[in-house]
Amino acid sequence: MYRILVIDDEKTILSAIKIALSRAGFEVEIASDGQEGIQKFSSGRFDLVITDLRMPGLDGHDVVDHIHNSDYSSTPIIGISATPWLFKNIRFDAVLTKPFYFEDLINSIRHIFMQVDYDCDLI
Repeated sequence: MYRILVIDDEKTILSAIKIALSRAGFEVEIASDGQEGIQKFSSGRFDLVITDLRMPGLDGHDVVDHIHNSDYSSTPIIGISATPWLFKNIRFDAVLTKPFYFEDLINSIRHIFMQVDYDCDLI
């Protein structure tokens, strides 16, 4: 079972994503801001991270920088935001503009995991 960390400061979005991904068969951990997300990422092992861009304190940019500079720098990251122009110059494996359909999020996740599994098969 894949473990996913979801980081967003909007509690309703965080809760809805957790429910949708859990129903799709993923193990989901949540964090309500960038600082908590970085702490959870550093203390756990996640197969994918979903992060909002705009959050108070440490934001999605900080989360991405932390992941890319960590021992798990190859962890796929999906960016979500109601301000898609902020995605520019950030390395994400996929991006979704809020509001989005949960089906689109789940399809993006499955696509990323298919790519990762395929790449591992080549090694």
